[in-house]
Formats: sequence, C-alpha cells, structure tokens
Amino acid sequence: MEADFGHESVLLRECVEALALRPDGVYVDGTLGRAGHALEIAKTLTTGRLIGIDRDLAALEAAPARLAGQMDKVTLLHGNFADLGALLDGAGIGQVDGMLFDLGVSSPQLDDPKRGFSYMKDAPLDMRMDATQALTAWQVVNQWPQEELRRILSTYGEERYAAAIAQRIARRREERPIESTLELVEIIRSAMPGSALREKQHPAKRTFQAIRCAVNGELEAVERMLETALDRLKSGGRLAVISFHSLEDRLVKTAYRRWCEGCTCPPDFPVCVCGKKPRARLVNRKPILPTEEELERNPRSRSAKLRVAEKL
Repeated sequence: MEADFGHESVLLRECVEALALRPDGVYVDGTLGRAGHALEIAKTLTTGRLIGIDRDLAALEAAPARLAGQMDKVTLLHGNFADLGALLDGAGIGQVDGMLFDLGVSSPQLDDPKRGFSYMKDAPLDMRMDATQALTAWQVVNQWPQEELRRILSTYGEERYAAAIAQRIARRREERPIESTLELVEIIRSAMPGSALREKQHPAKRTFQAIRCAVNGELEAVERMLETALDRLKSGGRLAVISFHSLEDRLVKTAYRRWCEGCTCPPDFPVCVCGKKPRARLVNRKPILPTEEELERNPRSRSAKLRVAEKL
C-alpha cells in the first residue's frame, strides 16, 4: 500500500535495507504499484535487473514515467504474483537474489472512485485489481449465496456481524440489484447495532475488505506465492513481505516458521530420523513496523508489518 507519486512508499528504507541489495543482483518487486519501492531498488543496481510484476495494467502503464532513467535495468510483467513461477519462467529467469511483496491495495487504486474500493466515495461495485478479470464485487454482492457471503465476511473480514449483514444484503437484492458502494455501505449500517456504529472504525471497513479479498483471490494468491517464492531464491537471497491485516500476516508468519524449522523428531529420540533441516532463517525475530514519523506522514501505513526471511 503506497501513497501517490509525491509520497513515500510504506517502510521504504526498511525494505531496501532488508533486501541487502547487491548492484549485480536480480530482484523481484511482485507488487509494483506506483513503483516507489521499485525505484529505490533499481537505483541501487548497476549490472543487475529488477523484475516488476503487477496485475493492474494501470500500474504498469504508469511505471516507465516513475522509473525514468532506470528502465534499462527493469523488466515489467503483467500478472498475478500467485503465478510467480510461470511469470519468471516466461521471462527466462531462474533463481533471484531477493523478492519484495507489498500486499496492500495501492493508494491510486483506493483513491480512484471508479475502481469501487473505497467505502467513502460512490462508485460502481467493482474492486478488481486486474480490470481484465471477469469477477467483480457486483457479482459477489448480488449473486453469491447468502451463506457464502456470511462465510467471506466472517473469514476474510473478521466481521462480528457477518450473519446480519449477509442477511440484509440478501433481502435487499431480492427487491433490486445493489449497484453502488454507498448503497452497500447504507445496507451494512442498517444491519449493525448502534454500539458498532459508534466505534472509531468505519462500519463498512471489514465488509469491504472481505469482498475485495474474495474478488481478487488475495489470500489464495499469497498462499500460492509462498509455495513458490523460497524455491526461486538463491542461497542467501531474501524474501520481504509487507502485510496489512492479520490473515495475510498469519500466512506469512506460518510459512516462515515452517521454513526455519529443523528436526521435528520427539525430544527423547537419541538421533534424528526425520532428516528435516531448516531451509531459511528469520532476519528479524519480530515484524518491522512503521516509525512514529512515518505514521504521521502516511496514516495508511498504520497496520503494516514487514517480515523478512533469508534462504539458507
């Protein structure tokens, strides 16, 4: 998640340091966005190369201007980082020296009313990160079964009132299709008790997060990326992942723990019989968080957590 051109990307300095960049290395920015992280990586390279991946064509179209003076070191690829292996194979790239994935929605996506990501602006129910894909938020809201809506609101949004909101959506769409973001916000509000409406957090935040995750297959994409990423790193290569909510962070944390785990034999075994050896090490025991200075400058960074692992 990143502020627009004039603003600093989330955890920018921390990401560049975490990757331990080499001037001749090959690096992947799997969530190019507005190329804030990519620019700093590319500026460090001499004979190296940066592979910039994004599922949003608008991000790729804007990238050459943002990366002016660096494009001779950059390869841009349109695709979902869930398909990391196939994307790298297609570009003729085997193993790389480091990878960065920023799992947030970029600020230009949030701030463009036409994209339908924001619960603060009226727009068609879209929420696609890749505008070429078929599934939109309109279909999720208007066509998915009530029980499936309840499940995604509960699972992806961790919404306490998932059942009531799903029921209210199902009841309203029987009268007519739900067309816009603010219409959906009004339905969400009507399903929640007064105490929830008085909370500091916007009442629609969790529901919009859940629908966005469902439309874009976000958690599944993270799982698939994590299945591939370590194999595509060279020994000593680093994987840096910025997450913005607990579900994503849990996936990253669990994968890192699995990679770093050695022998799993019971403690009373005299010798190891499982043969399991660690495949990675944690660069930082705890996640790296934004500084107070960054939080003041960019409030959207508040929930960001950076976790870094190094392949052994």
